[in-house]
Amino acid sequence: ENLVNEAAILAARRNKLSIGMPEFQEAIERVIAGPERRSRIISDEEKRIIAFHEAGHALVRRMLPKCDPVHKLSIISRGMSLSYTISLPENEHVLVSRSKFEEDLSAMLAGRVAEQLVFDDVTNGAVNDLDRVTKLARAMVTQYGMSARMGPMVFGQRHEMIFLGREIGEQRNYSERVAREIDEEVKRIVQQAYDQARDILTRYSDLRQGIADRLIEVETLESADFEAFFADVPGAPPRSPGAPPAARAKLTEQPRSSAP
Repeated sequence: ENLVNEAAILAARRNKLSIGMPEFQEAIERVIAGPERRSRIISDEEKRIIAFHEAGHALVRRMLPKCDPVHKLSIISRGMSLSYTISLPENEHVLVSRSKFEEDLSAMLAGRVAEQLVFDDVTNGAVNDLDRVTKLARAMVTQYGMSARMGPMVFGQRHEMIFLGREIGEQRNYSERVAREIDEEVKRIVQQAYDQARDILTRYSDLRQGIADRLIEVETLESADFEAFFADVPGAPPRSPGAPPAARAKLTEQPRSSAP
C-alpha cells in the first residue's frame, strides 16, 4: 500500500497520467531505504571507500550461487544510508538452508573485507552488517540447530510480546560452559564466512577494482550493467542479466549512519 501510494505521488510530480515501472522502482527504494540525499556532502576519499565497500558486497554475492542476485547497487545516499545494494530472489523462499545462510553471511561481511583489503584499515560503515551477521550466526547455533558441534538443539527460552511481535527477554537454560561453546561456535561460523569473502575478493581483485571504479564514475549500477562485468569470468554462476521475477526486495545492508 505504501509502495503504490509512493509511486502515485512520484507519477503526479512528473505530470504523468499513469504509474509506470520507473515510478514503482523508485518507490521500492524509497520505502526500503528512504529518499535520495544528493545534498549530503561526501569527500572523494569517503566516496572511494564506499564504492569499494559496495563492490565487495555485490561481487561476493554474485560469485556465491545461493545468494540472491544483485538487482542494483548505488553509492548515492538514501535516508540514513550512505550506500546500498539491493538483491532480489529468483523465487519466493519459505525454507532457508544452512548453506544459504553461510553464503549470506559472507556477502554481508564482504564490505568490511573489501575495505580491509584495499585500504588496510576499516571504518564504522559496516556497523549494521556486523550486527546482522552476529545475530544470524547466533540464531543458526541457538535456534535453528545448524551447528554440528552444538547439535540439533535450541538454547535459551525467548519471551516475546505476542501482539507486538517484539522480543523482550531471554531465559538461559544452559550452563556457563555451554555458553562459552556457543560463543566459540558463533565466532567460528563468522570467521569461516569472513575467510570465504576474503578469498573471493582476493581472487577476483581486478573485478573488484573495475566495479568500484565504475561506481565512482556513474554512482549507480543496474543489474544488466553489473552483470556485464561477469560475461567472460570463469567460475561465475550463471545469472540472468535482467531483474529476477520476484517482488520481494532486500538490502544487503540496512541503512547506516556515518556517525560513530
